[in-house]
Amino acid sequence: MTSNDPLIVDCDTGIDDALALLYLLADPGIDLRAITTVFGNTSADTAAANTLRVLELAGRPDIPTAVGAASSLRGTARLAPHVHGDDGLGNTGLPTPAGAPVTEPAAELIVRLARENPGRLRLLAVGPLTNLATALRLDPELPELVSHVTIMGGAVNHPGNVTPWAEANVANDPEAARLVLRAGWDVTLVPLDVTMTELLTEEHRLRLLAATTPTSRFAANILAHYLDVYQRNVFGSPRAACHDPLAAAIAVGEVSPELAPIVPVDVDTSDGQERGRTVAGRPGRDGSGGPGVRVALRTEGTFPERLVQRLGGVPSRTIDIA
Repeated sequence: MTSNDPLIVDCDTGIDDALALLYLLADPGIDLRAITTVFGNTSADTAAANTLRVLELAGRPDIPTAVGAASSLRGTARLAPHVHGDDGLGNTGLPTPAGAPVTEPAAELIVRLARENPGRLRLLAVGPLTNLATALRLDPELPELVSHVTIMGGAVNHPGNVTPWAEANVANDPEAARLVLRAGWDVTLVPLDVTMTELLTEEHRLRLLAATTPTSRFAANILAHYLDVYQRNVFGSPRAACHDPLAAAIAVGEVSPELAPIVPVDVDTSDGQERGRTVAGRPGRDGSGGPGVRVALRTEGTFPERLVQRLGGVPSRTIDIA
């Protein structure tokens, strides 16, 4: 795997997904080959429309967007308008995108690009893992073709964010998560344990707002909604987790976790209260250890500054938030 190997981002494009895409798109050296969408923060169709909006805003409408799973492997779909707004982007009211998704389904696109780029394709999954699970069912050899998979999801030694045990991306499709995590490919898991320590603040938003580019202003606008949700429901102050952008930075090698043990990881797929729980470092529910997964548990804590700088935010010394 090299830094310019092709990358597919599989996402449920809400606020932090959009920030992750902008982060990747701001580096012309990253070969973002395609984006696939899945239900989660919003519907798969709305996620595709949001992705097209972000691509057009960033001047990259050439990157194909493919629509994927509208529901979990069980046929359920839990969305999050209370976090990301009715439109998935903080109710910012962006115009209808000029472009349209490709007709190729997301899972088929993943398999095709893996076959066309054997041993080189990277996957970054920042939504429920239904598209990846479907791709695995289409082509069981996929783990041998993909160079690396980075997943934002799970909670190992940290409380969940949809139940006391479960993180949203895993909880939205535990069966898919279990299938993907146990498929035997090279995986880095980026759980709440680390994403909840890398926090964007009101100062970061104001620095983005003070910049002059359309992308930085857009980032500031959607971040306003995100900070408000976190202030009311999580921290009591305007701070928000860098879930998907941090996973994106890890996926392309721009952030290296300081602590990332390789351990077996399983997912509770029972119908009990711990359904969707990520279990790391001990045998799975069926008694097997499962393949090792690299679990990011600690980073330097400086990523939000990198994100703001990448998106064109003005220097901190120019902003007075008093």
